[in-house]
Amino acid sequence: MRKRKATVLTALVMSATLILSGSGVVLASNPATDITAKKNKEWYDILDFDDTQEAEFAKKGLIDAPEELEMKADDGLVIWSQKAYDFLDDYDEAPDSANPSLWENTKNNHAYGLFEVTDGIYQVRGYDMANVTFIEGDTGWIIFDTGMGKEVAEAARELVEKNLGKKPVKAVLISHPHVDHFGGVRAFVSENELADSSLSLKAQVKSGKIPVIVPEGFTEHAVEENLYAGTAMSRRSKYQYGVFLDKGEQGALAMGIGMGQSRGTLGFILPTYEVKETGEKITIDGVDIEFQMTPGTEAPSEMNAYFPQKKALWVAENCTGTLHNLYTLRGAEVRDGNDWAKYIMEAYAMYGDDVEVTFQSHNWPHWGNDVVKEYLINTAAVYKYINDETLSMINMGYTSTEIANTIKLPEKLAKNWYTRQYYGTVAHDAKAVYQKYMGWYDANPINLAKLTPEETAKKWVEYLDLGGVDKALEKAHKEYDKGEYQWVAEFTNTLVFADPDNKEARELCADSLEQLGYQTESGTWRNCYLTAAAELRDGNLSVKDGPRTFASDLMSHLTPEMTFDYMAILLDKEEIEDEDYCVEFNMTDTDETYTLWVRYGSLLYAKAPTDNADVVIKCPEKALLTLISGESDKFKDIADIKGDTKEFDDLLDNLDRFAGGSNGDFNIVEP
Repeated sequence: MRKRKATVLTALVMSATLILSGSGVVLASNPATDITAKKNKEWYDILDFDDTQEAEFAKKGLIDAPEELEMKADDGLVIWSQKAYDFLDDYDEAPDSANPSLWENTKNNHAYGLFEVTDGIYQVRGYDMANVTFIEGDTGWIIFDTGMGKEVAEAARELVEKNLGKKPVKAVLISHPHVDHFGGVRAFVSENELADSSLSLKAQVKSGKIPVIVPEGFTEHAVEENLYAGTAMSRRSKYQYGVFLDKGEQGALAMGIGMGQSRGTLGFILPTYEVKETGEKITIDGVDIEFQMTPGTEAPSEMNAYFPQKKALWVAENCTGTLHNLYTLRGAEVRDGNDWAKYIMEAYAMYGDDVEVTFQSHNWPHWGNDVVKEYLINTAAVYKYINDETLSMINMGYTSTEIANTIKLPEKLAKNWYTRQYYGTVAHDAKAVYQKYMGWYDANPINLAKLTPEETAKKWVEYLDLGGVDKALEKAHKEYDKGEYQWVAEFTNTLVFADPDNKEARELCADSLEQLGYQTESGTWRNCYLTAAAELRDGNLSVKDGPRTFASDLMSHLTPEMTFDYMAILLDKEEIEDEDYCVEFNMTDTDETYTLWVRYGSLLYAKAPTDNADVVIKCPEKALLTLISGESDKFKDIADIKGDTKEFDDLLDNLDRFAGGSNGDFNIVEP
């Protein structure tokens, strides 16, 4: 068994190496057009470039940095280079060929060296896409995340030892199973230095050997992501990370979480201990650590950590200097935006009163209790808003593409520099939410067995050469007669979306779908094809179906958390996007307390009391169900409501996107 596992992990490292292969290429390119230059200049009026907090935090605490940073392998391969971005110093403002917002983010990520986070916590930043963090114990270092490769991690360690002295490694902690966080592990520990994984964590620490501590499921997910789809991810990663692009004004810039991926020697060592529960505590070399599990956020297996002696909160990759991905373009499991927000708010509830600094595996820390709390809650609000607004639009009949082209963050959430769209985007994160809940299928049977892009393109060229819709339809009839039903259905459905009153297109599309229904082996596909044909001929059938009753049996088992989540989906967010207040709910029958934050169109909550509630409500737990059943007036009769009731009334008045359950009568095969 051990040999088999080693083989798998070797393959993992080989796969991850593929992701990093390739070299930068200087590409001939045109300068920015006048239109591009004008559009880029407009960003100076859109965003507040006088807000320099992120730029100041990116440089704060610098202890030492080499004048020039470029690492090469023995064969001359550039493993990592900040020198390549020296062109940034040649401009007072962004060049015409760069979005000024991204330009600012690139300058911030260009800050590199050894930085002090707080007393006893240090980071080497800008030596790789991810940070290497050194936490000082009584006699040695605790390492939190190791960078991507051995070479960059060794360089980071050398910089620390030069300035802070040589000390042994007492433990290695890895926040999640992405290669840029564990690939440099062999710079800090080898197999013969490893603690015995059969021992308890306390015994491992006491043994004098080095424990490698990870969140539950770490190894499994590291293998799944880097191996099972490794070849495809390798190809796609070269696009995502700009492997073929030169660095420069018309080439690659930063991408939110850093400048790019380093190259070099990747490593993997089997962890000796998995953290499984939030609240688990351990003391290592005099440093107290409390863990918070955050699975399904930025990675399927991930954890935050709190250092109470230092009032410092490690937020892994759950908060960074950018909007992150609910779906990453290289390919990966879709992340859960609702859970992502929930775990940030859990951290807020657990540590928000005391924490003075957050630090993380990418980008720079944030200092000061008020700043930290705003950082946490605003970051949570963004993911929550994207999740909930996408679900709202799904329930209103919008497709993935329609949502991506429509959804926008409220202005007060969008303005935060640390959640700008450098790495993730609102559009493709919304598509991720759609994918998580609805999958790839948009309910239009036209898309069940679409032709390949090549076949479609050839057909479009052939049709458009004919001139005019009438002639194109004449050709489509002939194709129908030849049995090309899928193509005719795709083409005529396009005409229906362009002109729903084109009766000839509707009929021919219905005829084609009908034939596809007759031919398919699948009963479900047959049902879809034939239902769509019927609606093209007779109109939206669900409109005639009558109202749907609310699922009261299901509702009766909802937890308060589920109820608040559903409220957020029901909420007409545009109507309250300027509101910012909090409501404390005291459950009179369970003695549980929840705080609900209304933050610029987003609804956040945590199972915790607050001293700053604008509204305090006492009610039985089940009374919450009236808020999501279209019966919010009943809630006022049941609950004891104190405080600013006007704002709470506005909230109740705007729980109307599809309150009480809608009939789901939106169109599918026509606009």
